[in-house]
Amino acid sequence: MPVTTMNGREIHVDDEGFLTEYDEWDKDLGAVLAQNIGIEMTDEHWKLIDFLRSDFKAQGETPTTRRVDTVGGFPTKVQFTLFPKKPAKKSAYIAGLPKPHGCV
Repeated sequence: MPVTTMNGREIHVDDEGFLTEYDEWDKDLGAVLAQNIGIEMTDEHWKLIDFLRSDFKAQGETPTTRRVDTVGGFPTKVQFTLFPKKPAKKSAYIAGLPKPHGCV
Protein backbone atom coordinates (compact mmCIF):
# COMPACT_ATOMS: atom_id res chain seq x y z
CA MET A 1 0.00 0.00 0.00
CA PRO A 2 1.28 3.45 -0.85
CA VAL A 3 2.01 5.85 1.97
CA THR A 4 1.68 9.61 1.63
CA THR A 5 2.21 12.53 3.97
CA MET A 6 -0.78 14.70 4.70
CA ASN A 7 -1.44 17.15 7.50
CA GLY A 8 2.04 16.52 8.85
CA ARG A 9 1.81 12.73 9.18
CA GLU A 10 2.08 9.60 7.09
CA ILE A 11 -1.15 7.89 6.03
CA HIS A 12 -1.82 4.71 4.04
CA VAL A 13 -3.77 5.19 0.82
CA ASP A 14 -4.77 3.13 -2.19
CA ASP A 15 -3.83 3.95 -5.80
CA GLU A 16 -6.66 6.52 -6.01
CA GLY A 17 -5.75 8.29 -2.76
CA PHE A 18 -8.48 6.79 -0.55
CA LEU A 19 -7.35 6.02 2.99
CA THR A 20 -6.93 2.32 3.72
CA GLU A 21 -6.59 2.49 7.52
CA TYR A 22 -9.82 3.56 9.28
CA ASP A 23 -8.05 4.71 12.46
CA GLU A 24 -5.64 7.05 10.67
CA TRP A 25 -8.51 9.50 10.00
CA ASP A 26 -9.52 12.41 12.19
CA LYS A 27 -11.60 15.53 11.55
CA ASP A 28 -8.52 17.66 10.86
CA LEU A 29 -7.40 15.23 8.16
CA GLY A 30 -10.96 15.18 6.80
CA ALA A 31 -10.82 18.96 6.44
CA VAL A 32 -7.55 18.69 4.50
CA LEU A 33 -9.03 15.98 2.25
CA ALA A 34 -12.08 18.19 1.60
CA GLN A 35 -9.87 21.13 0.74
CA ASN A 36 -7.92 18.90 -1.69
CA ILE A 37 -11.07 18.37 -3.75
CA GLY A 38 -12.51 21.88 -3.38
CA ILE A 39 -15.21 21.19 -0.79
CA GLU A 40 -15.79 23.83 1.88
CA MET A 41 -17.09 21.91 4.88
CA THR A 42 -20.15 23.03 6.87
CA ASP A 43 -21.95 21.45 9.81
CA GLU A 44 -24.24 19.64 7.36
CA HIS A 45 -21.22 18.17 5.55
CA TRP A 46 -19.81 16.90 8.87
CA LYS A 47 -23.15 15.32 9.84
CA LEU A 48 -23.07 13.27 6.64
CA ILE A 49 -19.39 12.36 7.17
CA ASP A 50 -20.17 11.27 10.75
CA PHE A 51 -22.97 9.03 9.45
CA LEU A 52 -20.66 7.49 6.83
CA ARG A 53 -17.99 6.67 9.41
CA SER A 54 -20.38 5.22 11.97
CA ASP A 55 -22.24 3.18 9.34
CA PHE A 56 -18.95 1.88 7.93
CA LYS A 57 -17.85 0.84 11.42
CA ALA A 58 -21.14 -1.03 11.94
CA GLN A 59 -21.55 -2.54 8.46
CA GLY A 60 -17.97 -3.04 7.30
CA GLU A 61 -18.41 -1.31 3.96
CA THR A 62 -18.78 2.22 2.67
CA PRO A 63 -22.47 3.14 2.39
CA THR A 64 -23.90 3.84 -1.05
CA THR A 65 -25.83 6.97 -2.00
CA ARG A 66 -29.06 5.01 -1.59
CA ARG A 67 -28.14 3.85 1.93
CA VAL A 68 -27.11 7.38 2.93
CA ASP A 69 -30.60 8.46 1.79
CA THR A 70 -32.70 5.68 3.33
CA VAL A 71 -30.75 4.94 6.52
CA GLY A 72 -28.84 8.18 7.07
CA GLY A 73 -31.70 10.52 6.20
CA PHE A 74 -29.74 12.58 3.68
CA PRO A 75 -31.85 12.76 0.50
CA THR A 76 -29.97 12.19 -2.74
CA LYS A 77 -30.56 15.82 -3.79
CA VAL A 78 -28.92 17.00 -0.57
CA GLN A 79 -25.96 14.69 -1.16
CA PHE A 80 -25.46 16.15 -4.65
CA THR A 81 -25.72 19.69 -3.23
CA LEU A 82 -23.11 18.99 -0.55
CA PHE A 83 -20.77 16.94 -2.75
CA PRO A 84 -21.46 17.93 -6.40
CA LYS A 85 -21.24 15.43 -9.28
CA LYS A 86 -20.00 12.37 -7.35
CA PRO A 87 -21.38 12.54 -3.81
CA ALA A 88 -20.63 8.94 -2.77
CA LYS A 89 -17.04 9.06 -4.00
CA LYS A 90 -16.28 12.55 -2.66
CA SER A 91 -17.87 11.99 0.74
CA ALA A 92 -16.14 8.62 1.18
CA TYR A 93 -12.81 10.23 0.31
CA ILE A 94 -13.30 12.99 2.90
CA ALA A 95 -14.52 10.45 5.49
CA GLY A 96 -11.35 8.40 5.05
CA LEU A 97 -13.26 5.36 3.79
CA PRO A 98 -12.80 3.05 0.80
CA LYS A 99 -14.48 4.08 -2.43
CA PRO A 100 -18.03 2.67 -2.44
CA HIS A 101 -18.73 -0.36 -4.60
CA GLY A 102 -20.00 0.66 -8.02
CA CYS A 103 -18.20 4.03 -8.10
CA VAL A 104 -15.95 4.70 -11.07
